[in-house]
Amino acid sequence: MPADMINYAAAYPEIVLAAGAIALLMFGAFGGTKGDSDRAGWLAILALAATGVAVVMQTGTERAFNDAFISDAFARFVKLLVLAGSAVAIMLSMDDLRRAKADRFEIPVLILLATVGMMMMISANDLLALYLGLELQSLALYVLAAARRDDVRSSEAGMKYFVLGALSSGMLLYGASLLYGFAGSTSFAGLATAAAAPDAATNMGLIVGLVFLLVGLAFKVSAVPFHMWTPDVYEGAPTPITAFFAAAPKLAAMALLARVLIDGFGGLFIQWQKIVIFLSIASMLLGAFAAIGQTNIKRLMAYSSIGHVGFALVGLAAGGEQGVQALLIYLAIYLVMTLGSFACILAMRRDGEPVEEIGELAGLAQNNLPMAFVLAMLLFSLAGVPPLAGFFGKFYVFAAAVKAELYGLAIIGVLSSVVGAFYYLRIIKVMFFDEAKPRFTPAAPYVRLVMIAAGLFVVLYAVYPAPLVAAAEVAARSLQL
Repeated sequence: MPADMINYAAAYPEIVLAAGAIALLMFGAFGGTKGDSDRAGWLAILALAATGVAVVMQTGTERAFNDAFISDAFARFVKLLVLAGSAVAIMLSMDDLRRAKADRFEIPVLILLATVGMMMMISANDLLALYLGLELQSLALYVLAAARRDDVRSSEAGMKYFVLGALSSGMLLYGASLLYGFAGSTSFAGLATAAAAPDAATNMGLIVGLVFLLVGLAFKVSAVPFHMWTPDVYEGAPTPITAFFAAAPKLAAMALLARVLIDGFGGLFIQWQKIVIFLSIASMLLGAFAAIGQTNIKRLMAYSSIGHVGFALVGLAAGGEQGVQALLIYLAIYLVMTLGSFACILAMRRDGEPVEEIGELAGLAQNNLPMAFVLAMLLFSLAGVPPLAGFFGKFYVFAAAVKAELYGLAIIGVLSSVVGAFYYLRIIKVMFFDEAKPRFTPAAPYVRLVMIAAGLFVVLYAVYPAPLVAAAEVAARSLQL
């Protein structure tokens, strides 16, 4: 491969983070950080911050490794969100893992390696690069789900995630092999050329390959009907790891899905739009109705995340610059709401032990009004109540759907949002109106910091939304090129 086609500069952030993960692994193995999750965690956050600086310093659009890897405004926007989500997840994990006597330096290392995979996914411009990034992320996540080896639920979560993840990878690879066979290329540019051909819409090999590829990616974002692993894994995995699962990997997989469909299969927009609309409607409806009967708050958040994937897919189904911009804004707001909500769940401790039942929040407003207020604001935001940030996220995606004349999709989305508001309001009713239960153990400083920051964001976003909207617009425009 010619030297000018390698262009390591495009992949500097990934190189920095991979080097940081390897250095932390060596330092942990030989430098005495075993059992010291705080030191390993802060070193991992430092590596993520250095990677964020490397991302910010990049400009324009750069391609590397014979066009298999691309760095543009879209990639940089999502990478910064993923890096922030990973850093916050590590911060949330420190105290919880120490209390559970599971504070091993390997957990921050695995989060860093998973983040490297996510960044590769976001910048993938070829089916081979897509698969490498996806598997690097997935293999680390399988181990993280089973991080507490002495906990049956954690081991079960890791096994379920591994089995179903392997199935989704097999489907994705089968789709990729069909696409290569019928398009004659694995690059997104080559796939775009094949998708723009006059007979592309009747090329069944190309269509079937795209369907299998979408099935594999739908597993990764836990879109219905490929969501079955999500509730069990979210409930069984350690809570900080669940927070990580619900935030960063979702964003990376959604960004990858958007790049594959728009950059690689823009010529088959009508065909894949129908699939995305189905995934969106099914996810919104199941997320709205299946969560109603849940009593475990982590399972409820799992179904909530499935519903929010459906809302995000509304923006993708709309297509065009406005649809992608709406998708990016929604993902950014979802990241903050999710991490803030899981920080509140981590603060649910009594007598030093975590509690996960929604009923344990009874009377929280009488014992800890600030926590009850922050959690209420986050739940109202997740429900899409104005003028909180979650309302604007849904407004952007529904506006994009209306502009694309997807009126039915927008109506179903609004109705699903109304139904979903029921289970968020039920938690708020429990906190403010039920008879008080004993006080929770005071939360760790890092957990309180994340709660407060997320609460302030969702409340104050309406005051100054311009920076996020402008950044998402620039990112969306780069994907349309």
